[in-house]
Amino acid sequence: MWTGDEQQRRVAVNARALERELAWLDRVLQTRIGAHFGQEADSERERATVEDSAATGTDERHGALAGTASRPLRVGAADARGDGRSDLRASAPPPLDLDSDHGRLIESLGLGADERLVLALALAPHLRPQLLDMLFVRNRNLDRGFSEFGGWKGRAHGGFLPTAETAAFLIAGEDLARRAQLRRALDDEAPLRHHDLIRLDHDAAGEPWFSAALHISAQTLDLLVTGESRKPDFSAGFPAKLITTRLCWDDLVLDSDALEEVQSLTTWARHGEALMRDWHLDKSLKPGYRSLFFGPPGTGKTLTATLIGQAVSADVYRIDLSMVVSKYIGETEKNLAQVFDQAQHRRWILFFDEADALFGKRTATSSANDRYANQEVSYLLQRIEDFPGTVILATNLKGNIDEAFARRFQSVVHFPMPDADQRLRLWEGMVRHTGRLAADVDLRALAERHELAGGAIANVVRFGALNAVQAGRDRIEAADLRKGVAKELRKEGRMV
Repeated sequence: MWTGDEQQRRVAVNARALERELAWLDRVLQTRIGAHFGQEADSERERATVEDSAATGTDERHGALAGTASRPLRVGAADARGDGRSDLRASAPPPLDLDSDHGRLIESLGLGADERLVLALALAPHLRPQLLDMLFVRNRNLDRGFSEFGGWKGRAHGGFLPTAETAAFLIAGEDLARRAQLRRALDDEAPLRHHDLIRLDHDAAGEPWFSAALHISAQTLDLLVTGESRKPDFSAGFPAKLITTRLCWDDLVLDSDALEEVQSLTTWARHGEALMRDWHLDKSLKPGYRSLFFGPPGTGKTLTATLIGQAVSADVYRIDLSMVVSKYIGETEKNLAQVFDQAQHRRWILFFDEADALFGKRTATSSANDRYANQEVSYLLQRIEDFPGTVILATNLKGNIDEAFARRFQSVVHFPMPDADQRLRLWEGMVRHTGRLAADVDLRALAERHELAGGAIANVVRFGALNAVQAGRDRIEAADLRKGVAKELRKEGRMV
């Protein structure tokens, strides 16, 4: 853990590195716009003024641009604009500061100048949004913005937001060969996206590939600014929650069959990549592992998924179904894609609780709504089947899961209601260590008399503790637990 002084020093070092990177982006942007409109920089003094204004955050460069913005574009005058490569070579990227997180990241991934420029472009709306305002210039002949500048408009942000087209304008201009090279540099297997530095969002099918919105990932932004790469948290743009536990395998009570399946899943999560690579199984097997957990509520499905992640040092993200499922066409797929895209190259375990809400049986196509619902299921099936990591689906009833999914599971784990001996282990593990049990509490009798799952037993213990405190006692008595049991049974529609 860093001290306050170390944190401040690291932020300052990172800020200086990013200042230089954004000043370079500004020089390239000025050069490209000048070349695009058939202009050249008036002098070295003008270029120095642009660089100084970029570093200080002033708006002097907008005055220089005003004339350009008001000029009508000479449509078809490609020779006047040129490809701009000679001008861009004069705007070489600044030397890397290897004391900064930016410098270390660029060096470790071997990113070139074009990739650095894309990264700087994605950073600009967050760090210096006014830098891109010059791209709002309108084409007076068509009374709209220039298509070649790309860009999209946010809901709350008033500035210019870049797209892949914006990056292509800066890097390639009208050079189709360079545009093709940039296309490869922005593929999902290329470093920028493979390591989740940037994201490209294609909102509408059939639109040009370069129209995708260009985003910096939240983790990369945090790393380059503060030096800390925080894990994604639940939000409207990321409908999944990191789940952890303070429990261990000794606290998990499962029968031998379920435990054997769980151990196999854990082994794959730990060694699956090596098996696919070193044993050459990648030729005949699809990457990833898919498992179905089914059984009554409270029998340990979520805890098991969390413990598997704990055992293999992998983050476990529970998908929030209320944030994923949408009545609007295409929104469910889009919400799921936000999670899968971020998890694609990480060792995350994706856990879908109450999975039948998403992966339920497909219906007969008697209406347009049925067709769209079935398309959602097919899309989700494909994404899960292509996901190279571990996916766990949990449901209370196995029969609710679509058969097309069931055929593709590598394992199906049944979590039955615990028997009397298992219930006693659960009671003992939850309350015996507290030293707060009164002498009249008989845990064995409770375990033998009442068929409860682990989650229900935990609720009874919680209720018993609260009841004791409300009564002014420092011990949980048998009556407290009996009341808690009765409450749980009523919730399940059963009599004491």
